[in-house]
Amino acid sequence: MTSPDSQNYRHLIVSRDDAVATITLSRPDRANALSYDHLAELEQAALSFRDDSDTRVVIVTGAGKHFSSGADLQDVAIPADMPLVQRRRRARMGQRAIEAILGIDQITIAAWRGAAMGGGACVATACDFRVGSDSAFMEYPEVNLGINLMWKSLPLILALVGPAKTKRLVAGGERVNANGLYDWGILYCLTTDQHLLGKARDMADLYASKPPIAVQMIKHSTNELAHALGSAIMHMDTDQNLLSASTRDRAAAIDAQRHQQRGKFIGD
Repeated sequence: MTSPDSQNYRHLIVSRDDAVATITLSRPDRANALSYDHLAELEQAALSFRDDSDTRVVIVTGAGKHFSSGADLQDVAIPADMPLVQRRRRARMGQRAIEAILGIDQITIAAWRGAAMGGGACVATACDFRVGSDSAFMEYPEVNLGINLMWKSLPLILALVGPAKTKRLVAGGERVNANGLYDWGILYCLTTDQHLLGKARDMADLYASKPPIAVQMIKHSTNELAHALGSAIMHMDTDQNLLSASTRDRAAAIDAQRHQQRGKFIGD
C-alpha cells in the first residue's frame, strides 16, 4: 500500500497522524487559489485514499489566513484558441476534484478559517463536516462575474441550506460570516483560529474511534440519497459556464468589477 503522505505535491501538503490524515491547500501567497495544477493534485490526493485502510478520517484545511479564495483567475489553463472539445474536458478539472473529495470513503472534515469563496466553498461543502473559526466567511462571486457556479457543486450547498438560502448565496452573491454559517447549518461548530485544528482533530478522533466499515457504508448511502438528483443533472454546468463566459454580459461584468462599478447587463 502506498501511503498518501508519500506523494510529492507542489500545491498540497498531505500528512497522517495515526488514523487521521490532513490535506493542506498550500498556496498561501495566493490565498490558496485553485489553479488547474492545484486541482489536479487535489484530485490525486483524494483518490490516494482508496487503497488506504489505515486512515479513518481526512481533514482538509488551508495554509495561511484563508481556506481558499476559489478558482485562480490568473491561471490560463484553457486558452481561447483551444478546440471546444478540449476546452470542455479541461473545464471539468474542478468537477473531477470535487467528485474525488465526495468519493473519499473516509469521513472528511473541512477545517475552515478565513475565506471559502467560489471553488473554495465547493471544496468545503464537498466534505462531510465543516469546523469553522470566527474569521470564516463564504461567498460565491461567480454571478458577479457573469458566470454560473460550476464543479457540480450547486447540489452540495442546496442540500445544506435549502433553495431560498442557496439562491441568496449563488444568485445573490451574498457574503455570509462565521455566525451566519453556523446559524444556517453550514458549519458544525465555531471556534477560534488558534483552536481550529485542535477542534477539527477532536471531531476526527471521535469518528476514527467508530467501526470503519459501518461508518463508511453509512456515509456512502447518505451521500447517494442526498445527491442522487444533483448527480443526474449537473453534468451540464460546464457547458453552461462555457456559454455564459462567451456573452457580452460576461465582458460587462468583468469590466464593472475592474472599475468597481455597477454593471449594466442586457441579457446577451
